[in-house]
Amino acid sequence: MSSPADYYDLERIRPEVLKVLNRINDMGPNFADRAFSIDNDASFPVENYKDLASEGFMTLTVPEEFGGMDFNLGEYAMVGAEIAKYCGATALTFNMHNSSMMWSRFMYELPHLTEKDREAFAPLRERQFRRAVKEQGVYSQPISEAGQNWTSKPAQTECFKVEGGWKINGFKKFASLAGYCDYYSIVCTERFEGIEPRHEDTMIFVVHKDTPGLEIKGDWDPLGMRATNSRDLILKEVFVSEKDLMMPRGIFIKTLPNFPHVMATLSPTYMGIAQSAYDFTVAYLRGDIKGQPIADRRLFATKRFAVAKMYARLAPVRALWWQVFMEAKGFPSHAEVLRMYAAQYNVMEVAQEIAALAIRTCGGQSMLKSLPLERIYRDSRCGALMLPYTSEIMEDYMSVLTLYDLDEIDNAPGDEFGARNSLWRGNDDLKMRAVR
Repeated sequence: MSSPADYYDLERIRPEVLKVLNRINDMGPNFADRAFSIDNDASFPVENYKDLASEGFMTLTVPEEFGGMDFNLGEYAMVGAEIAKYCGATALTFNMHNSSMMWSRFMYELPHLTEKDREAFAPLRERQFRRAVKEQGVYSQPISEAGQNWTSKPAQTECFKVEGGWKINGFKKFASLAGYCDYYSIVCTERFEGIEPRHEDTMIFVVHKDTPGLEIKGDWDPLGMRATNSRDLILKEVFVSEKDLMMPRGIFIKTLPNFPHVMATLSPTYMGIAQSAYDFTVAYLRGDIKGQPIADRRLFATKRFAVAKMYARLAPVRALWWQVFMEAKGFPSHAEVLRMYAAQYNVMEVAQEIAALAIRTCGGQSMLKSLPLERIYRDSRCGALMLPYTSEIMEDYMSVLTLYDLDEIDNAPGDEFGARNSLWRGNDDLKMRAVR
């Protein structure tokens, strides 16, 4: 199996981060062994989560002042990719938990928030961090509602003001960690009589798993990412109070467009999956697969050339992806955003390309469920279709930002039901929106 030194410049990585990356690789073989049964049964990686929690890794992006590890977005992305080399479903659900931590951290830190904003935000995020650090609480972040990009139209899940708080009604599709997390981060739209749903009325509440009115429904038997347990989440008259807010009114919509990289955090999982497909192919051709008869398959020129092709595709994508996450910050430049869109697109595409080429190169035996490549291939197919940054949306965004000026975007041809509302539109415009 590859190591961080094979694809990163270790001199640019903090010692604390490298220590975590190496520890993940120590733990990884256990994750890989468990991946067979949890994939076959579509059961959650409970033991993997116990291992991650015992190392403190569930608090990677929690600020140090609250007892967390204080990793930035790029450092977190590297850890997610290492986990995914061994178990894609563990990495993907690990991201759902950490995204809730990242939103509470990075949105609070953006410079355009007012002091009043921060004063209201501070106790809310402290509560989330305390739960993650002291209680070892696990968070799910179910946002998808089926049929629409959640950043394009106001969330269909709605909340209505009642005495002492709000009541939430709605439906979340693909709620990863359903039934296994402690808290659900629920994005919803506050409704007002006589007013159509608006983005500016987006709210986020943290709902405990035992809250009355919260129900998990449906079966989970998908092609890939079977161990994520991404079942349907139903909310019926779920009561929440001010203390259940993840962030104050208006903050989510005011801040999210200013840090678009935080919507690309599914990509570390697929970066790791691409690496695992390549690593397996190398080991298989060398005869280094545990439990398999020793056979040297390197003598076939077609197989050697295929490995070269895989590496030539993988290395530049990894380099772009790493650059994008290492430069990630609030209020990015036009060039930084374009690079991020390109990295997101390429990672999701290269994962499935390399996994497919790996099966073709290794041959019929590699399709057996007793070997990991069959699962890696199925998992790889899931990334390009995941909102909010599907491959098709990324193609649209890159084309619009290269062919049109920012003041022309609203009139650029496109799908009237498309995702343009989640398109980055320039920092000056976003700052003006924040003021309004």
